[in-house]
Amino acid sequence: MPRLLIVDDEPGVQESLRMLFKGSCEVSIADGVDAALEMLDRAPPDLVLLDLVMPGRSGLDLLRETSTRGRSVPVMVVTATSAIATAVEAMRLGAVDYVTKPFEIDALRMKVGRLLQHLALADEVARLRDQMQGRARLGRLVGQSPRMQEIFRTIERVAPSRATVLVLGESGTGKELVARAVHDLGPRGNGPFVAINCAAIPDTLIENELFGHERGAYTDARERKIGRFEAANEGTLFLDEIGELSPAVQAKLLRVLQERTVQRIGSNEPIPIDVRVVAATNRNLERDVAAGRFREDLFYRVNVVPISMPPLRERREDVALLAEHYLARARAQGARGPGRLTATALAALERYAWPGNVRELENALERALAFATGDAIELDDLPEGVVRADQTERLRGQLNVGRLTLAEALSRFELLLLREALERTGGNQTRAAEQLGLTRRLLKLKMDRHRLGH
Repeated sequence: MPRLLIVDDEPGVQESLRMLFKGSCEVSIADGVDAALEMLDRAPPDLVLLDLVMPGRSGLDLLRETSTRGRSVPVMVVTATSAIATAVEAMRLGAVDYVTKPFEIDALRMKVGRLLQHLALADEVARLRDQMQGRARLGRLVGQSPRMQEIFRTIERVAPSRATVLVLGESGTGKELVARAVHDLGPRGNGPFVAINCAAIPDTLIENELFGHERGAYTDARERKIGRFEAANEGTLFLDEIGELSPAVQAKLLRVLQERTVQRIGSNEPIPIDVRVVAATNRNLERDVAAGRFREDLFYRVNVVPISMPPLRERREDVALLAEHYLARARAQGARGPGRLTATALAALERYAWPGNVRELENALERALAFATGDAIELDDLPEGVVRADQTERLRGQLNVGRLTLAEALSRFELLLLREALERTGGNQTRAAEQLGLTRRLLKLKMDRHRLGH
C-alpha cells in the first residue's frame, strides 16, 4: 500500500484527507514543517500532500529544506486559487504537481491516484533498467564492472544481518565506502558510524581509543573518556587496518567481540555494547596468522563475511564512470573547471595502472580541474605520471603494430626519459645524470643527439 504524508496545520483538513485516502493509502499526518522533516528522516513516504500556507514555516520552506538535503520525495502542493504564482514557485523548487483550494474531493482522489500510479511505474522501470544494465552505484560506491556488481549483491545480502564483515583490498580501493554501505543499508543505518584507523594510532594509545578510560586511570586521565566501541553503540564500528594491531590489543579485541562487553581502562565494570564490527586490511591476514603475527581465533571472528575490493587496474571499465562521478560531484560542490574529459585524456586514464587506486584517480581529477583552461580536460592537464605512462603505452602500441621499429621506439623512449629527468631537476644536468645513472658527459651526448636544449 502506498505511503502518503499529509502536511497541513488545520485539524479539519487533516481528518478529511485521512478519511478520503483511508483504505487506499497508508496515511501519516504532520501539522507543520518541522514535524514533516522528522517523519521524512524516519520513513520517506511515496508522496507528500503539502499545504503551502501554514503558521511559522511555509510549505515552500519544506521544499527548500528537502532540496538542500538532497531528498527526492515527490510532493504535490495545495494552494489557494488566488496564489497560483506561489504554486509555480513550488514547482520550481521540485514539486511534481499542485491542486488549488477549494478542491473537489473526487478530483483530488483521482489526481493523487494517477500520480501514485505514475511514480510506481517509474520506480518499476528504474528497477528493470538496473537489472538489465547493472546498477552503477550503491551508496557512495561506483562501478558497473562484473566484480563491483558482485560486491553490490554481497553487501545487500549481508547488510540486514549482524554478521561481522572483513573488507580486503589495497589502499585506496574504497574499503571504508563498503563499510558505510553495509551500515547504511542495514537496520543500524540511523545509528552511529564510527571509524578508527588502527595503523594511525600508536600502540600506547590504541587501547585507550578503543575502550576509553575512567578518571584517574593514569596520570593525565583528568576526565572519563568514552572509547570508540561505546561511541558506536547501536551502530557500526569500522576498524580500518586491523592487521596493524599489536598481539596484546588483538587479545582484548577478541574478548570484546566474544562477550559483547567493554571495560574502560581503570575500571573492572563490564559495559554491555551492541555494536556491529566491520574490519578492513590491506594485509594478507591468512599469511600473518601462519607467521604468528595475527591471532587465528580473532581472524575467524572477523572473517565471517569477506569482501575483496579489486584494484582499479583490474576494473578499467569503471574508470570512465568514476571520472564522470567525481567531476559531477566536484562541480556540485562549487569547483570550477570543465565537467568533461577529451577522448584522449579519458583514454590515458583508462590505460594508466593506478597504483593508488580510486583515491589516486580522484586526486588526479582534482588536479586536472585546477589546471584545465578549456571547456574540457586535456591530456596535458593530467598529472605527469599519467601522461608519461600514456606516452609509454602508445610507444609500445605503435611498436606492436609495426608502426615503429625497435630502434625508433627505444630512441623515443630515451628522449621521454631525458625530458622527464631534466624537468624534475629544473634543468640541472648533473642531478639529472645522477637520477638516470649516467655520467654528465654521457647525458650531454644524448641530449645533443636528441637536440635537447638547442
